[in-house]
Amino acid sequence: MPITSPQRIAAVVPPSATLAANERVQARLDAGVGVLHLAFGEAGLPVLPSVAARLVAAAGHNGYGTVAGSPAVRAAAAGYFERRGVPTTADQVVMAPGSKALLFGLLSVLPGDVVLPRPCWVSYAAQAALAGKRVIDVPIPADAGGVPDPGALRETLARARVAGSRPGILVLTLPDNPTGTLASRSLVAEVCEIATEHGLMIVSDEIYRDLAHEPNAVCSPAEVAPDRVFVTNGLSKSMALGGWRIGFARLADGPLGTDAGRALTGLASEVWSSLAAPMQSAAVYVLDEPDDVREHVARSRRLHRLVTTAAHREVVAAGAECRAPAGGFYLYPDLEPMRPALSTLGVETGAQLADLLLERCNVAVLAGDVFGDEPGALRFRLATSLLHGSTDDERWEALAADEPTSLPRIRSALDRLGQALRTLGHGA
Repeated sequence: MPITSPQRIAAVVPPSATLAANERVQARLDAGVGVLHLAFGEAGLPVLPSVAARLVAAAGHNGYGTVAGSPAVRAAAAGYFERRGVPTTADQVVMAPGSKALLFGLLSVLPGDVVLPRPCWVSYAAQAALAGKRVIDVPIPADAGGVPDPGALRETLARARVAGSRPGILVLTLPDNPTGTLASRSLVAEVCEIATEHGLMIVSDEIYRDLAHEPNAVCSPAEVAPDRVFVTNGLSKSMALGGWRIGFARLADGPLGTDAGRALTGLASEVWSSLAAPMQSAAVYVLDEPDDVREHVARSRRLHRLVTTAAHREVVAAGAECRAPAGGFYLYPDLEPMRPALSTLGVETGAQLADLLLERCNVAVLAGDVFGDEPGALRFRLATSLLHGSTDDERWEALAADEPTSLPRIRSALDRLGQALRTLGHGA
C-alpha cells in the first residue's frame, strides 16, 4: 500500500504563505529579475551594535536554562510591560524562540475554539488547526483591523454556539497585520467587554506595538481586562531581530494566568526547552531599554511611518481605496474602484490581481485571501519594510535621513508602485 500520509499532512498544513511568497520572490531576485518586493513583513533594518555586542559577549553561555527564562530576562520583560501601563511580575513572563511559538502554545493550552477577526495574519488559523481548534471568523470594522466588529462579534458568537462550536479564545492584533491600522481605545474596550460577557479569553498579539505611529495611542487589552488577557510580543519588528527569534509573553492576572502558565511551560519543556541563553542575555539589554535602544526604536518607527505614509499616498493617488496606516509597515489597498479596468485584463479575484502585479509589473504583494479575506475582493497586503535598502550601509543611511523618501532608491520604489497601479487601473 503506498504511503500517502506526508501528502495528506501537507494538504492540511501548507507552508506559511508569507514565507513561501518570500522564497518565490527571492528566487526571482537571485535570477536577476528586478522585483519590487512588497510581499514579506521583515523589518528590513540593521542590528544595533550595542545589542550585537551583548550577544557576542554571551556566546559562551551554552547551558540549558529554565524553561520560562532566566530571572533577569523575565524581570526585564516585566519592566517593559510596567512602563506601558500594564503592571506585571516576573512570574507572569514566559520567554520563547519567537512570539510565534508562544502564540501556538497559548492557542494549544487555552480551552475553546478560536475567534479570529478577518482578514488577519496567516498563521493564526493554521495554528488553531494544528491545535485541533475550530476557527470562527468575524469581520473587522471599517476603521481598523486587528479587532472584530463589535456587533458582528455578538452575532457570530451566538450563531457559533447554536452550531455546536465552543468559542473560548479571541485573538486581537495591535497594531494590525495585514491592514497596518490600530484599533482605538474605545473599540478595544468595547470588544473586551463583549469578551468578558461571553467568557472569552483574549490573546493579544502586540509584536508591532513599539512601531505604532503614535505609541501613546496603543491600548493593550491587558489594560482593560488583565485577568483574561494574554499578551505576546518579541524583538522581530521593533528591533529588526527576526532571525534571532526572541519572543516573550505576559500571562493573565490571577488563577487563570497561573494555570495557563503551568500548561504553557509544560508544553514548552517538551517542544523548545527554552530560549537560547545568549538570546536571553541580549533580550535583557533590549528590554531594559537603555537610551540607545529607545533612540533606535524611535528612529525605526519614524522611518517606517514616513515610508508607509508615502506609499499610502501613491496607492490612493492611483485610484485605490486604502485605510491610512497607523502602525508597523503595512498597507491593505482595495482596488474595487478599478474592477472594470481589471476585468478587461482577466482579473476577478485578489489572487489573480497579485499574480498580474508580479508577472506584468514585477511587483510582489500578498493577495487578501491569504489572510482570510473574500477571494473575490480585489485586496492585497503590501509591506514597505524592504524598501530601505539592500545593505546595512543603505539601511543606516535611511534611518539617519531627514527625508528618507527622497533617497533615490526609496523614491524610485514608491514611483514604481504608483505607476504599476495606475497602469492596471487603465486596463493596460
